[in-house]
Amino acid sequence: QVQLVESGGGLVQAGGSLRLSCAAVGNIFSIDFMGWYRQSPGKQREMVASCSSFDSTSYTESVKGRFTISRDNAKNTVYLQMNSLKPEDTAIYYCNAHGILTMIPERRVGDAWGQGTQVTVSS
Repeated sequence: QVQLVESGGGLVQAGGSLRLSCAAVGNIFSIDFMGWYRQSPGKQREMVASCSSFDSTSYTESVKGRFTISRDNAKNTVYLQMNSLKPEDTAIYYCNAHGILTMIPERRVGDAWGQGTQVTVSS
């Protein structure tokens, strides 16, 4: 019923910038939280940034001051602006939607995940 469509990954040199986008499409009335997770080889998936429907944000410590998350609630879209990228930011980035309320019928459904987009930062 709900799909997350990601875009914006790629290859960039250290110190560069990328912007990720994620649009939630389907039978949606509202989404409480939208955010980004990442996973690199041999590591667990970690939360990178999250944004509530009231624009309250949180970040993992390693990206504070470099990454900015934002939402367009009217479009059910979340963005992640990544600046001053480092090689250790290299990972597959996954969009997440939590607290989804569908429109018809009106009910809560489980989390939705995007397919993942590769971000590679070269040194």
